[in-house]
Amino acid sequence: MLNREMLKTVLTTYGPSGHEKKISDVIKGYLEGYCDEIYNDTLGNLIAYKKGTSGKKVMLSAHMDQIGLIVVDIDDKGFLRVSNVGGVNPTITLARDVVFENGVQGVVHYETEKKKAGEIVLNEIFVDIGASTKEEAQEKVSIGDMAVYAPHYVDMGKRIACGAMDNRVCCAQIIEIMRALKSEHDVYAVFTVQEEVGLRGAGAAAYNIEPDLNINMDVTTCGDMPNASLMSVSLGEGAAIKVMDSSVIVPQSVRRFLIDVANENGIKWQNEVLRGGGTDTSAVQKSRGGVLACCISVPTRYIHSPVETIDAEDVENGIKLVLEALKKSELPTNEL
Repeated sequence: MLNREMLKTVLTTYGPSGHEKKISDVIKGYLEGYCDEIYNDTLGNLIAYKKGTSGKKVMLSAHMDQIGLIVVDIDDKGFLRVSNVGGVNPTITLARDVVFENGVQGVVHYETEKKKAGEIVLNEIFVDIGASTKEEAQEKVSIGDMAVYAPHYVDMGKRIACGAMDNRVCCAQIIEIMRALKSEHDVYAVFTVQEEVGLRGAGAAAYNIEPDLNINMDVTTCGDMPNASLMSVSLGEGAAIKVMDSSVIVPQSVRRFLIDVANENGIKWQNEVLRGGGTDTSAVQKSRGGVLACCISVPTRYIHSPVETIDAEDVENGIKLVLEALKKSELPTNEL
């Protein structure tokens, strides 16, 4: 069910927050011919629409932006000083290769005389793009240009690792869902922008669409690695149905709806309670007078690193769950 070549392309396409055009165009290409309308809104959210007959509107959402680094200064020797775009961990970023939108490549290191690597903060790291002078560097990049971890796709059989798994894996899920979709409801697939810097795109899209139900799709952390914080989410144990995170509590009626669908169809699932963090679910839930919103997550190890790791079976279970949910004539209500 999951097209791995499509997933690889979606994962390895450039698209940090605020610079999502390339990934938007790639996703649009996979959806053309399968939707009644595809367009970008004012903020840049990509919206693909399939018309139904019920008069009800369901919004599927997944953010297409990724974390990155932004150039804030170029010194006399051509080294780039950078800041973060989203949740970048300085220690994880050290000794990594990065790539800019124009294809310029570089490597990340730090001021070695100041601290040990594990104590480094962002303003002590720099990007070396092979320039010897400021002028040479300025021929390649400018202040405000953004770089992302150079994509390395690692196929481990049932499990796959790559940067930008957060949240391109869920973009791939929604592509597959829209291509296979049969629903009596109007379905809007929204690939949102600027989630990593404050959930900025999803709320605007939901305000315009006014959905009766939002099913957001995102990644979540796992508790199954060595010395990980205790959390009952594991790779290979199914789609994770969110209970809550630091930004949202999912209404019980919507969770019951998803759980009933999963159980009726023999779809493997697990509960997700995330101690911190948030998703577009929160932004959609608070749109207008409130929206019934939920989140189906893909368990993911090593989030916000170049080696974010998922289990393909969890991805496929999430696809199946949404497809079966959208077959239902009756959508959940706001009953407590």
